[in-house]
Amino acid sequence: MTSTSDQEIDQLATKYKRVMLKISGEALMGDQGFGLHPPTVQRIAEEVKSVHDLGVEICMVIGGGNIFRGLSGSAQGMERTTADYMGMLATVMNALGMQSALEEIGVFTRVISAIPMDQVCEPYIRRRAVRHLEKKRVCIFAAGTGNPYFTTDTAATLRANEMGCEAIFKGTKVDGVYDKDPVKHADAKRYDTVSYDDVLAKRLGVMDASAIALARDNNLPIIVFSLDEPGGFRGILAGQGTYTKVQG
Repeated sequence: MTSTSDQEIDQLATKYKRVMLKISGEALMGDQGFGLHPPTVQRIAEEVKSVHDLGVEICMVIGGGNIFRGLSGSAQGMERTTADYMGMLATVMNALGMQSALEEIGVFTRVISAIPMDQVCEPYIRRRAVRHLEKKRVCIFAAGTGNPYFTTDTAATLRANEMGCEAIFKGTKVDGVYDKDPVKHADAKRYDTVSYDDVLAKRLGVMDASAIALARDNNLPIIVFSLDEPGGFRGILAGQGTYTKVQG
């Protein structure tokens, strides 16, 4: 028999028919300092499956900072455009790793790259991607926007708008948006809700300014939650757990 908690989730999951899950590449490292940590990737895949099983259509964008970060390469003297393209390729590697983990547990998944590389993943064609979602396949959008000088945060917001997502779920290491770093400051205050304009004005670091502006212009809410909290992604669909909602 379904518990009350599960019934609440089943009822309220219909609030979000299609969502974007944005996670950083660092989230896949686990306790390692670099690369992919298979148990961590598997745990996140199980979280995605738990929401997918509710009938929610899921898009994903994964950063590449666990392998290569374009801004860091540029800061060390590498030409910025080249560094950014290397970062885009890192996101493809992460997307393929997540695809493998999802398909091992029975979730059909497509990796869709903004940079054509037909031997390893599909090129980005909007109508085809929408059709995958309609067929209940998870779509992982890789290689950012396909252009340098844009972050994966901006790519996630762009794809979320193109796919008609109803919210962006931003998985982080903290359980919401704070006025200052809660790791360094014990008196940091967490917001339950915060406006796009406040995020930009106070430089709260939810996403980069381009992504926040794009979300604001299209009235797309951003829900910031902790990926380290088991069941957090699924629970938020029932209004449970701790998170911050960024909205107008």
